[in-house]
Amino acid sequence: MPTFADFDRRNYRTVDAVTGYDGWAATYEQTVMDEMDLALLDRLGVPWDRVGRAADLGCGTGRTGSWLRGKGITEIDGVDSSSGMLTLAQGRGAHTTLAQADVRESGLTGGAYDLVISSLVDEHLPDLRPFYAEARRLAAPGATFVLVSYHPQFMMVTGMPTHYTAGSGEPLAITTNLHLFSDHVTAGVAAGWRLTEMREALVDDAWLAAKPKWAELRGHPFTMAQVWTLAD
Repeated sequence: MPTFADFDRRNYRTVDAVTGYDGWAATYEQTVMDEMDLALLDRLGVPWDRVGRAADLGCGTGRTGSWLRGKGITEIDGVDSSSGMLTLAQGRGAHTTLAQADVRESGLTGGAYDLVISSLVDEHLPDLRPFYAEARRLAAPGATFVLVSYHPQFMMVTGMPTHYTAGSGEPLAITTNLHLFSDHVTAGVAAGWRLTEMREALVDDAWLAAKPKWAELRGHPFTMAQVWTLAD
């Protein structure tokens, strides 16, 4: 099976996810774009107004939590492995509770959530199966799991890892793993999920207005959103 190392064109020095996001926290909000994730969530047919309680796995600075609040969801428990990101999420005030934990072992109450959501996290996991299994453990009857990921085609075409610029000016990669769509399907089905919707975000005019150097990538997918429901 291919790995991200087979396509990496940057060859930046690589740090683990906790180190990387602690280092990126101060500038993360200035570098991430809504087109990557929030705009994609807006296109989904998920009945957000029916969600009573949500688990936000890899909650980061609280961007997803704030978006969920905007949809009327008021009970949101977030976990993240980075204390730096959690500090920013705490200041944002969108979550009911926040805890430092691995998304594969969140420590949240099992069977308690109408929605499990995670955005731009899974590329840091070497194996998707424990992640999908944890989402299933958290799910209440009739729950939905929404996952926003970097598109494998984008990763393979660009050879670009998740990365940031350290305070020293050095570009640093955060451990990046390539997951084919079949990897997601295999892990999701094994955990008892059923895929009910998928959307892809393409490099378009809105994206190129911010990153004109990517003109040659016009039309390529760069992120994808999957909606999973509990299998019968």
